[in-house]
Amino acid sequence: MGNLYKKGSFAIIPAFNEQRSIEDVVLKAKEYVDKVIVVDDGSTDQTSSIAELSGATVIKHGKNRGYGAALQSCFQQGKELDANVMVVLDSDGQHDPSEIPLLIKKIAEGADIVIGSRLLNDNNCMPAYRKFGVKVLNTVTNAVIGQEISDTQSGYRAYSKNAIDKISIKGSGMSAGSEILISAKKNDLEIKEVAINCEYEVYNPSTLNPVRHGIGVLMGIARTVMVDRPLFYFGAAGVLMIFIGFIFAMQLISGHNSGSNLAFGPTMLMVLLIISGLLTTFKGLMLYSSDRVKSEGG
Repeated sequence: MGNLYKKGSFAIIPAFNEQRSIEDVVLKAKEYVDKVIVVDDGSTDQTSSIAELSGATVIKHGKNRGYGAALQSCFQQGKELDANVMVVLDSDGQHDPSEIPLLIKKIAEGADIVIGSRLLNDNNCMPAYRKFGVKVLNTVTNAVIGQEISDTQSGYRAYSKNAIDKISIKGSGMSAGSEILISAKKNDLEIKEVAINCEYEVYNPSTLNPVRHGIGVLMGIARTVMVDRPLFYFGAAGVLMIFIGFIFAMQLISGHNSGSNLAFGPTMLMVLLIISGLLTTFKGLMLYSSDRVKSEGG
């Protein structure tokens, strides 16, 4: 596949305290792209110096700012380099750089984003608890973007020039992977997947609590949807409140017809739910209308 897909391609690797693995990842990635860049997100070990000695260009954050912030720097580098293809992969040895051509090939065939999916291969590379968490996050992300993607949380991805120019990342946390997909669908970018292998905890066992990680991603998705798709976010919440309010109303009416007095607490709760639901839905409509006016004006 070689030079045809290598031309104008860059591997950009977010890293934080990965001195044990970064040399191997950089050296292998160099075989498949024009240039390797490491975004060192405030490491306190020798990640930067080892990456430079291995032949990578290093962009260093003064302090640890988070995965999303590292990806923001990745996209900034992709734009500045005018990259035809930008491949982002993890620095901990989980991803196999020899599979970079698989992702680049899909870009060459017309995809805007190619995700290396850990779940399309039946190789049991992912621990069971991680697989469960990914499937939960898949369900939420896929519901928001309206597309079935098998591994929405994979950090192994390739981006076309079109995607690099159009994708916007605002969050600094681990929800950036889902935020990118939401931004991609908003910009009508084509998303494809390829099966990849993976290997966990080769060099640096993760200390991130999986429950906290999952909750953080879900909260990040909620914030992104609230900003980018206010009608979906506020509308869904408003309709749910109105629906629950009407359930209370039906029960109260049924009880009243049976001779019972209207209880003050449930009656007030019904009224509050319906009014809050209507106001929330109206807020979603107003924000959606405002966004449409801004986009059409721009």
